[in-house]
Amino acid sequence: MIAARSFANADVGVFGLARSGVSSVRALKAGGARIFGWDDNQAGRDAAAREGASVKPFAEWPWANIKALILSPGVPLTHPRPHDVVLMAQKFGAEVVGDMELFAREIRSDRAKPGKAPVVAITGTNGKSTTTALIGHVLSSCGYAAEIGGNIGKPVLDLASPNGKTVYVLEVSSYQADLSPGLTPDVAVLTNITPDHIDRHGSLENYAAVKARLLAQTAKTGQICIGVDDIHASSLYTRFSSNGGPEAIPVSVGKVLGRGVFAVDGTLYDAVAGRAAPVMNLGAAAHLPGAHNWQNAALAYAATKPFVKDTRAIASAIADFPGLPHRMEDVGRIGKVRFINDSKATNADAAERALVCFPDVFWIAGVKAKEGGIESLAPLFSRIRKAYLIGEAAKEFARTLEDRVPYAMSGTLEHAVAEAAADARNASVAPPVVLLSPACASFDQFRDFEHRGETFRALVAQLSSLERAAS
Repeated sequence: MIAARSFANADVGVFGLARSGVSSVRALKAGGARIFGWDDNQAGRDAAAREGASVKPFAEWPWANIKALILSPGVPLTHPRPHDVVLMAQKFGAEVVGDMELFAREIRSDRAKPGKAPVVAITGTNGKSTTTALIGHVLSSCGYAAEIGGNIGKPVLDLASPNGKTVYVLEVSSYQADLSPGLTPDVAVLTNITPDHIDRHGSLENYAAVKARLLAQTAKTGQICIGVDDIHASSLYTRFSSNGGPEAIPVSVGKVLGRGVFAVDGTLYDAVAGRAAPVMNLGAAAHLPGAHNWQNAALAYAATKPFVKDTRAIASAIADFPGLPHRMEDVGRIGKVRFINDSKATNADAAERALVCFPDVFWIAGVKAKEGGIESLAPLFSRIRKAYLIGEAAKEFARTLEDRVPYAMSGTLEHAVAEAAADARNASVAPPVVLLSPACASFDQFRDFEHRGETFRALVAQLSSLERAAS
């Protein structure tokens, strides 16, 4: 744990007591703060109380003395309107920040030795979790004590205190970036920018601006790695490559760059310092299938080069990467049918990255739709043998698929898995794939995408058991 001492002997409010909120309470308590906390969830309130917070509705906090509000990333800061707790903090002049800001102040404070703990921050719409985990894996494989967390895995304040070989590898969501004005990465990575979380940022422009702000906070002696294959991220590369700040490295898949890192026809090339040189055959990375994972690998390569000079060691670590749950995860076979868990695909762009990998897909999609729906996936409809629609998005998705793709209104994931498995088993294609890649948020049926993916995995295991029992 990293003790948050920047509010020692001060009153601090923590609103939202899930994992990062309770972690903040623990770190602030260790740093000597007096903490007031609240969450609508009783379990969160109980956990914060055990860590030493005074738990009461935020209207009852001593706002005249509150120096800062530590806000959960899930609570609206600006759009569609600021939460009442934010308005209260603004009324009394309390600073509004998140747990990542507490981390940043501690790591960069006079109490921490300069240069002792570099920070790699990864943001973007899609691919950031895999890229984060892959960067951490490469650094760990090459002798560093990589501490991986933030929006993936552990809350940032639950990571270990720095030692001489520590590198912090942090996934940073747009919500977290909004609450972290003092986070100064040594290496910043932007995977891509496509429409997402518009309800929380008001517009695509605002969403992109939050991502840009994190890049702008990068240390002047650091490095920015930017995926340049979409127009919004490409424009940010143009901006940061000419502003006299940290070195900006462009990264592309399918496009040869005069300078940068790129992947073409499954080969990774490095052209940062001169003529393009092949680094590795990405086919060797069995758990990084598809062009979207080539981008993740290329970004990870660019981001770890400041730390690891032996490019062969980086390539070897990329090849050995074990993959992440819920991202193109092969969860088993029943007969000829493969089952792929891509529950992390919470928007259409992410689902596209899965659909392009398979020619014959029995596709499970839906739950809570995001803006834009699935019309952008129309060029891939020919790959879909049948769709199985679940959750509140089912009707909207059915309208898009009407007369173009056969579909079933399955309603629940349990029904969808059973129906898709039966249809795939009887299909005259080989090998058929049952793909959970929902193109949706999880919230009307599941706690989060992990819960959705774990449920899918359990349903496949149950089907497999029934199949064995019947044979």
